Amino acid sequence: MKRLLTYSIVALLLTACGGKGKKNAAEMPANEASQPTAAVGVRPMTRVVVPAAESVTMERYRAYLAEHYWDNFDFNANEAVASYDTVDICRAMTEYVVTCVDRDNADTLMTRLMRRASASRPVLDYFAMITEKVLHDPNSPVRDDEYYIPVLRVLVSSPLYDEYDRIAPEYDLRMALQNRPGHVANDFVYTLASGRSARMSDIEADYLLIFINNPGCPMCRQITEAITSSPMLNELSERGTLRVLAIYPDEDIDAWRDYAANMPTAWINAYDREQTISSERLYDLKAIPAMYLLDSDKRVMIKDGTSVEQVEYAIIESEARR
Repeated sequence: MKRLLTYSIVALLLTACGGKGKKNAAEMPANEASQPTAAVGVRPMTRVVVPAAESVTMERYRAYLAEHYWDNFDFNANEAVASYDTVDICRAMTEYVVTCVDRDNADTLMTRLMRRASASRPVLDYFAMITEKVLHDPNSPVRDDEYYIPVLRVLVSSPLYDEYDRIAPEYDLRMALQNRPGHVANDFVYTLASGRSARMSDIEADYLLIFINNPGCPMCRQITEAITSSPMLNELSERGTLRVLAIYPDEDIDAWRDYAANMPTAWINAYDREQTISSERLYDLKAIPAMYLLDSDKRVMIKDGTSVEQVEYAIIESEARR
């Protein structure tokens, strides 16, 4: 299944590999999305051929690829690494992540890959760029902080980088370590239109869906419609099992008030009056909208999600374990 999924998301990834990310990805102009961020070479990476004996089971297939996937990449290329086709290497990285990497082996595989890339500064810089596009860019369909954290840890500890080179990966690492799945989410105070304030942690529900949004942004509207159109989420909401906290983290409160009538009345529609989410960097606001699904103990089930189907699936899995 993971192998089939690879081909359905590669086309989506090309935007991330060749386009500039913006805070609100849904509002990115088409001409910006096509602008390259790095020189694209002409040298593709030859894919490893998996021996027939290793293709008997998916487990053996994945194990072989995990061990040998990058065998044909020249980690000693130094400055010549720029001759590689950046889009093709983005595609290769996506295939690698989808086929080989999961929560159990991400630390091992991504650390090993980045250590191989540490053969020289040009190669390390190249893989830092590729992994950022595939695992961290808001436009990437395989964006995942849990896979990106080991990459960042190699970068911040690399002797090839000085203190100035480490500033960006150190910041990204601090943000990636916030609100990790399985950990208690950062608490914050929200304010309602009435002026009354309360803490997120005091909301009582089996599931709390935090919806970070901007008033009127196209993708925010799409996600709002997807949530309200979900029979499952509607039923859970009516039963009080699920509550939705729509939080506006920015400073234009007049715009938030003007748009408030468009938000579902059953939701807790609020804003961050003191701007603490942004100023204290409690949540990564690089990409808005974003959803965080929390359990009754306010532990993160989904981090920075944009798919209502993902929320539904996570709740179904959670209910099955009860």
